[in-house]
This record gives sequence, C-alpha cells and structure tokens, in this order.
Amino acid sequence: MDGPDSKGLIYHVTGVLYRHGLNIIHNDEYVSPNGQFFMRTEFESAPDVTFDSAALLSELNTALPNAEGITFRLNPKRKKNIVVLVTKEHHCLGDLLIRYAFDELDADILAVVSNYNHLQPLVSKFGIPFHYVSHEGRSREEHEEAILRTLSIYEPEYLVLAKYMRVLTSDFVNRFPNRIVNIHHSFLPAFVGASPYRQAYERGVKIIGATAHFVNNDLDEGPIIAQNVKEVDHRHTASDMATEGRDVEKIVLSQALKLVFNDRVFIAGNRAIVL
Repeated sequence: MDGPDSKGLIYHVTGVLYRHGLNIIHNDEYVSPNGQFFMRTEFESAPDVTFDSAALLSELNTALPNAEGITFRLNPKRKKNIVVLVTKEHHCLGDLLIRYAFDELDADILAVVSNYNHLQPLVSKFGIPFHYVSHEGRSREEHEEAILRTLSIYEPEYLVLAKYMRVLTSDFVNRFPNRIVNIHHSFLPAFVGASPYRQAYERGVKIIGATAHFVNNDLDEGPIIAQNVKEVDHRHTASDMATEGRDVEKIVLSQALKLVFNDRVFIAGNRAIVL
C-alpha cells in the first residue's frame, strides 16, 4: 500500500488482516520526508481458512478512517513471466539461465530475444526459445515493431535487458511502464551512455560499479533498484575494469530482479523505494 501518511494506518490494516484470519509473517513500512507512506505486508492464511481476496481488498478500502489517496495492491506470491533481451555479451544472460535452471530466479523465462544470433547456442542448452530479430536494414522503429510482434506471443510481465545494447524509443518504453529492468555497467549517475569503463579508466577511478534500474524515457536515468561497487586501482586497465565489472553486473542484476519479482519495489517519482 502507499499514499498520504496518517495516524493509525498500520493498526487498521493489521486489524483487517486479523479479522480475516490471516497471519502476518513480515511487515515493513516507510514514510518519506514529504509525508508519503509505503507499506509491504506478507501474510498467509491457515489451511482451514477460506481466503477471499475481493472481500479483503473491499474491507481495506473501507475500514481506514483516512483512506483517501491510499492505493492497495494484493499480489499473490508467484513466479513472474519474463522475456530477456540481449545483444552479444553472455555473462548476465548465462547467470540468469543458470539461476532459472536451478529455480533461483523467482521467474519463468519465456524466451530470449536478440538482435544478433551469437547467444543462440547458449540459450538452446536450456531449452528456452531464442528469437533472432536483426536490426540491420531496419529503422529503430521498424526493429522495435518486429520485437513487439515477438513479445506478443508471450505477453511477458517484465522485460529484462541483460546487456541489450540498443537505446529503446519512447513508444516502446511507454508500452511497459516500470516493467523493463536494465543493468548498466556503471555506478550511476556517473559515466552514463557508452564505454563507461573507458570513461572510468580515463578518470582514474578507485571504484567501479553496476546499477540495475527501471527504464524510462531518459537514458540511464530510470529509478534505481540496486547497486554495488568493487575497488580498483591505477594498475587496472580499462579491459581489467570491464572484466571485474562483469562480475558486479551479474550480482546486481540478480539482486534487483529478486526484489522486483517479489513485489518489494515501489516507484515514487524517479525513486525506487525498496521494502
């Protein structure tokens, strides 16, 4: 739930859950400096309790004395359906495929889509459909239309850009609001755009990092979900930094997806609130 903060919100919500015979197993909340309230509650029903989600939502919306502006969402705990977009680099995709194979991803990978066919042999080892949608000889809009036709087969809940090295148009992004997760090979907001490790090397940085974020219409400026860094020094070449950075990218992307797929991320303006 999220909305304007007011007195007694937690008390009333937990009271509704109690009256429905539900057991709270985790609860977290946050009030922003501008008075916006966020709460995420995990609960479960006993085997002998009939759970009526419509009745629960109805009571949540009517039981609060100051519910105006409060939004409730009820998300059953389940795997999300996703499609992964890639270009040529294998490290993030390979990590996701292995996690998926061992049931560690909290998602079902319905397909992998790429503008090159380099990674098809890797994907085929996991029995996942691979779609090669070339961008050559097509405008950006024509290429995206071809991708959208492929995505319409699967109707994914989320798109994961696992080193997909093409800038998406506003029209494409607007079709998936807050449903496209990208891994950027830099600790944003530093070194946006192309060749961040070369940029970092030329600046003589002492840490490199990676950022997972939602994609919006501003390049590499969507709400940040997760970040991490690794120390480097003057002995590292740009190539060394890229090698070290790939390990960070894999970890950060998997961390961010776990948060998103478990419904732990709220979007507030251009910020991601993680509970």
